[in-house]
Amino acid sequence: MDKSKDIDAFCIDGKLPEEYVDEMVAFFKILGDESRVRILHALSAGELCVSDLVDAVELSQSSVSHQLRLLRLNGLVKARRDGRNIYYALDDNHVMDIFNTSLRHVAHKFENH
Repeated sequence: MDKSKDIDAFCIDGKLPEEYVDEMVAFFKILGDESRVRILHALSAGELCVSDLVDAVELSQSSVSHQLRLLRLNGLVKARRDGRNIYYALDDNHVMDIFNTSLRHVAHKFENH
């Protein structure tokens, strides 16, 4: 599939609409934090509760909860309540696709140096 045709489908007169640009900037800003990257990586293995995430990313519960709130408000993770526990998961496959593509890009840079 020709990737340029994918991008062109979103353009108007050859330009991305401002609302798309704004949303992309907000999306990449959310990804631009070490704690949030670590949380997304942990969630890439599947759904986890806050206490499991605290153990996985080695941050305080309040810090993990704060980062999860930001990730949820920005549509990168979703929450599910089961009794007293709240479980978090990646919102959809697009989040994992972007995460994996970014990781491959970074790994590629290291492999070629």
